[in-house]
Amino acid sequence: MLILIPLYLSAEAQGYWYTFVSLAALAIFADMGFSTILLQFSAHEFAHLKFEENKTLSGNQHYLERIATLFRFSMKWSIRMGCLAFPIILIVGFIILNEKKTDVMWVIPWIVYGIASIFVFINSMLLSFIEGCNSVGEVQKIRFLISFITSLSTAILLVLGLKLYALAISLVIGASSGTIIIFYRYKYMLKQCFVLSKDIVHDWEKDILPLVGRYAVSWISGYFIFFSFTPIAFHYYGVVEAGQIGFSIAMCTAIFGIANIWMTVITPKTNMYVAHKDYDTLNSIFTRHLILAVITYLLSVGTLFIIVLFLKDILPFANRLVSPFSLSIITLGWLFQIIINGYAMYMRAHKEEPLMLSSFVTGVYIVITTLFVAMYLPFEYFFLGFLSSYIWGIPWVLIIFRKYRGGKN
Repeated sequence: MLILIPLYLSAEAQGYWYTFVSLAALAIFADMGFSTILLQFSAHEFAHLKFEENKTLSGNQHYLERIATLFRFSMKWSIRMGCLAFPIILIVGFIILNEKKTDVMWVIPWIVYGIASIFVFINSMLLSFIEGCNSVGEVQKIRFLISFITSLSTAILLVLGLKLYALAISLVIGASSGTIIIFYRYKYMLKQCFVLSKDIVHDWEKDILPLVGRYAVSWISGYFIFFSFTPIAFHYYGVVEAGQIGFSIAMCTAIFGIANIWMTVITPKTNMYVAHKDYDTLNSIFTRHLILAVITYLLSVGTLFIIVLFLKDILPFANRLVSPFSLSIITLGWLFQIIINGYAMYMRAHKEEPLMLSSFVTGVYIVITTLFVAMYLPFEYFFLGFLSSYIWGIPWVLIIFRKYRGGKN
């Protein structure tokens, strides 16, 4: 729903809309993979615990104290990094958005949107911690509610004529609603963790920060891959093309997200199986869910191309996408990304990040090749660098994966 809402705007305003989203997503560089690390570590601790009926934790006191101190550490980290990221992202946004002379009023919406993104970031960290406690279903319901509230408020505000202000204000509404929902549903657990950790100290920095450094390289590389496309198109082609790039990436991201649910639902269990060294069960469930993710992705992409090729007059949003040729390039690349993402989830469940170097090299390669394509080739070849990276990227990942399958590392 949120993907289609910007179509209400003019092509020029739509280009700013997706550039907003791309730039604000860079605020997640403060994450640096911390959300995944947090999920992994909480899952490893929760493997020895369980939830009571009122959502409090019970089990071995040692692991209760560990998970409580992990919660306190994660909240301190999230608040600090969120506040550090905010001014940096604002400055980057002003530089990029100010390049185009336009009548579109973007300054105040950008400031509001940037501030709200910090609260979205902190909510995301909270949800990652809870999700690691084998609560994928509950967390997905909360995320759906937040998305629904944000989408509905955006649609209403657009109808009222608020344009880019609709994006900013709706994010504020979504972020505040998310905080209320999280604390309402998990207030007893969060209070328990806060009280338990009050007089106990565990040096999580020693355990986590070295891993954060490796994840930072991978995560920043990944975010620059997918969120540099729209600003590059904005600079070299114009706001209309940036809107097409942004909308196409948003569609592919949505399809990827739907397909990747098969892997998301087993992420906490994957970490718990590794904690218990139950590799027979882990390998069975991992293979089955990766196959289901690929099948789901192919069916979804097939539906998208049916709309683009045969129903574009009935569903005019198809005309806001890139050409079928360009769309085939990016959807093929995302198919490979589904596979790599699955392997990465399996390997990272061992509290390690073996893809740091490959992610960095891939990120640099894609940004450089995309810049060259934007400078010297027609617009329809824009995603060529992205797709070509998988020719050498997938074999590299597979070689690394062989060391981890079955706990051989």
